[in-house]
Amino acid sequence: MQFSIPFNRPPQTGKEEKYVIDAINSDKLSGDGKYSQLCQSWFEDKLSCKKTLLTPSCTHALEMAAMLINIGPGDEVIMPSYTFVSTANAFALRGAKVVFVDIRPDTMNIDEYLIEAAITNNTKAIVPVHYAGVSCNMCVINKVAERYGLYVIEDAAQGMMSTYQNKPVGTKGHLAAYSFHETKNFTSGGEGGLLIINDDKFIQRAEIIREKGTNRSQFFRGLVDKYTWVDVGSSYLPCELQAAYLWAQLEDAAAITSDRRKSWMDYYDSLGSLVDRGLVELPVVPENCEHNGHMFYLKCRDIEQRTKLLDYLKKNGVLAVFHYVPLHSAPAGCKYSKFHGVDRFTTKESERLVRLPLWYGMGEDVRNKVISYVLSFFVRE
Repeated sequence: MQFSIPFNRPPQTGKEEKYVIDAINSDKLSGDGKYSQLCQSWFEDKLSCKKTLLTPSCTHALEMAAMLINIGPGDEVIMPSYTFVSTANAFALRGAKVVFVDIRPDTMNIDEYLIEAAITNNTKAIVPVHYAGVSCNMCVINKVAERYGLYVIEDAAQGMMSTYQNKPVGTKGHLAAYSFHETKNFTSGGEGGLLIINDDKFIQRAEIIREKGTNRSQFFRGLVDKYTWVDVGSSYLPCELQAAYLWAQLEDAAAITSDRRKSWMDYYDSLGSLVDRGLVELPVVPENCEHNGHMFYLKCRDIEQRTKLLDYLKKNGVLAVFHYVPLHSAPAGCKYSKFHGVDRFTTKESERLVRLPLWYGMGEDVRNKVISYVLSFFVRE
């Protein structure tokens, strides 16, 4: 079905074709060429982190993180159930038991005060997921992690250009991952990711794991006279075409973020009357967080009302969508995970949530149409 207003349009700045063609015409296509180095240097400068490594996807970055902290059978990893499957898969693939805890209903992030009770002698890591580009409470999470000697790996797939306490999201944990999927604020041509390393001890091994378990990176820097297989690893190196596409967007990162935040704010201001009438709830952004305009959602009364709203918008040519089905309710969730405590909010809140169309370059006329249809639905209700 064709929609006059789609849910998403992948971002473009107009420079992608130029840079991709330049990469094609170079003698380096397989990765870690000019554009990969430009992108990684850009991130290291903006994030002030120890090291960044481009990956073919955020999934791959999370898998690398699991390998770097030596996740294995018998280990447990704590995270929210309200997340994309890759968050859990990265650790289940290494044999770990995934332990879900409930979310906060205001931000849809993991409830930082429920984590400690889920910790056992087998717990090895906490994986906070920064939903909609709004940071989790990293101060509390890091204090818990320090108290028990746990690793913190931030799933910041949606968090590029967001901040927590004036510092970039993705820089508070030992490791973190960004996504450059076509639905994110920035894309490297449809798929892509970034591993963020905030602890020096992971740098050398991360390069080895990313290069199929070889010390190839050290060879090219002249540190060894030949490279060989030295560790486990896989092919976590993206091609230069992905990096070239991404570079075109990094050059305009501030403008892209500003544009998306304007759309987000227009939605928030225009739908405020529904909140005043007690008809919906809108996103909450804590005072110490700055979001990146990644996603705008509202919450209906219940799943039945949400279904009616989605159908109404669809009939009017607007594609709005819900989001994750909690992982603990999935068939694989029953096999590889457990839910610690009570599911007070994860399922209930996920069933109420509706994501509205939002993309870079979305015109005011398009936003106003979406807003008018949402308002008219609740007039009918």
